[in-house]
Amino acid sequence: MAWYIVRRVLQGIPVFLGSTFLIYAMVFAMPGNPVLRMFGDRTPTEAQIAALEAKFHLDQNFFTRYFLYLGDVFQGNLGTTFNGQSVNEILIRTFPTTLRLALLAVIIQLVVGVTAGLISGLRKGGIFDHAALIVTLILISLPVFVLAFVAQWFFGIELGWFRPTVGQGAPWSDLILPAIVLAALNMAYVVRLTRGSVIETSQADFVRMAYGKGLPSRRVVPVHVLRNSLIPVTTNLAADFGILIVGATVTEGIFNVPGVGNELFKAINRHDTPEIVSIVTILVIVYVFVNLLIDLLYGVLDPRIRYVKK
Repeated sequence: MAWYIVRRVLQGIPVFLGSTFLIYAMVFAMPGNPVLRMFGDRTPTEAQIAALEAKFHLDQNFFTRYFLYLGDVFQGNLGTTFNGQSVNEILIRTFPTTLRLALLAVIIQLVVGVTAGLISGLRKGGIFDHAALIVTLILISLPVFVLAFVAQWFFGIELGWFRPTVGQGAPWSDLILPAIVLAALNMAYVVRLTRGSVIETSQADFVRMAYGKGLPSRRVVPVHVLRNSLIPVTTNLAADFGILIVGATVTEGIFNVPGVGNELFKAINRHDTPEIVSIVTILVIVYVFVNLLIDLLYGVLDPRIRYVKK
């Protein structure tokens, strides 16, 4: 197990370097001088331009800037925005909110998606199965911003079950509706994935043997069917956790959630390249770390999986 963890961490290093290099290249390859964007309609002097370019290393060549940036990241310094704010302070303020929103969305996906998929798979061809397939198809076809506006209007304004926008401090109760919207799309995939996996696992020899030994369904379903069906679902949720954090940009903007996604959206509008690169870099690190944890979870879900040195 220890060797497997070391090997996965080493595999994450080129992923991190490659991702940050591509992000850095694409962001700073945008046309125009980012220093000039800071002044808007005003015309800066050549001395002001030179001073700001030196401050943000824009007077260096691309590779020098990139390695200087990596050096700062490894020291825990994510730099400053063009208006002088520390990116570290911005993330300390916004990341916990986005993390809570993503965790709520994952919990909703697990509870609702896995439960609905399990029932649908066990009752294949029934009324619940057909209804689940129709509902999930509708959710998959709806863009997230449409679903967000409809949920905000119907559940927040018309019914008054939730606050239409997130209040000061982003309490857990205010994050429920944005989390439902954020989870809805992938929850539809979780339902379908769980359904298909349950149907396939239910036909396996070890499940038939368990029933043949006289074990009741309340024992066979959770231990033999559900546990083995959760492996592909877990893989999906691992990938989705990173997508939830990144994809929260639209949802956070609509519900006014003071999180990383909302801050990233504002940074893109301001063309604040240092902040954009730093935030996305942190998201890459989170994504790699979560995938490592999920890989380790496989051994808990299926004892047949062994992490051996190769």
